Amino acid sequence: MKDLEVPVSENLRGILLMCASMAAFTINDTFMKSVTQTMPLYQSIGMRGLVSMIGLLIFAAATGAFSFRPARKEGMLILLRTVGEVASTVLFLTALIHMPLANLSAIMQSLPLLITLGAALIFGDKIGWRRMTAIIVGLIGVLIVIRPGTEGFDHWAILGVLSALFVVVRDLSVRPLKGHVPSAVVALSAATAVAGMGWVGTAIEGWHSPTGSELFRVTCAGLCLIVGYLTSVSAMRHGDIGMIAPFRYTSLLWAIVLGFAVFGNLPDFWTLIGSTIVVAAGLFTLWRERNLRRRAVG
Repeated sequence: MKDLEVPVSENLRGILLMCASMAAFTINDTFMKSVTQTMPLYQSIGMRGLVSMIGLLIFAAATGAFSFRPARKEGMLILLRTVGEVASTVLFLTALIHMPLANLSAIMQSLPLLITLGAALIFGDKIGWRRMTAIIVGLIGVLIVIRPGTEGFDHWAILGVLSALFVVVRDLSVRPLKGHVPSAVVALSAATAVAGMGWVGTAIEGWHSPTGSELFRVTCAGLCLIVGYLTSVSAMRHGDIGMIAPFRYTSLLWAIVLGFAVFGNLPDFWTLIGSTIVVAAGLFTLWRERNLRRRAVG
């Protein structure tokens, strides 16, 4: 059987949506890194979470998502995803306060590799020696970015790695969910938990009266987060996933540009080398998976 061809316009729409999603997420990170220089971390998370919650509530109501009633197993999986979301958010933003945006973004580029490995370990997905080699090479690239045991080692990078591992938990936990589970319900539950955690932390840390600039930046972060969520979901519903997924790596380009433009930081030589290795390994893995899917169809 010959592969079904996806219209170029559909692929292009998916690529543009994915690029927009990565830009929105990275701009959100930039606003959060900026605002947490003067505003307590948990208050920033809580205020941003309130903005994203309102947006997702409107989206869920508009799409009729509130009519959904999860079964016990579905509820437990959504809860597990929510725990992963909360943990990854706290770890990521804590690392982001202390690390250059591009360095942390480089670590997070290992996610496609880690998710592929996690799916093999948990769900028994088969990965051949080529993809296993790519995963190992990609993880070596992460070690080059982190450089443990050297003068360039930043211990905050460990939090970045832990954040990536919790993102793997977050993403793999929803794999068993059936297609009838609304994405808005899953996203809203996570956003509510993150916002709630932020306000609990604020009660412990104490309240900081935000300036107009801080309110503006945290609101922009929340809006960008909503755009990122919605465009990332839409991107995967248009065109060939194997064609669209590699454009996730545009987030690293955004991180480098915004890190320099806003904070005056540029990644050093070894960070660039490590990032290149991680991205190359990830692209090879995606290319290999696409070829295997084509063979299965053919």
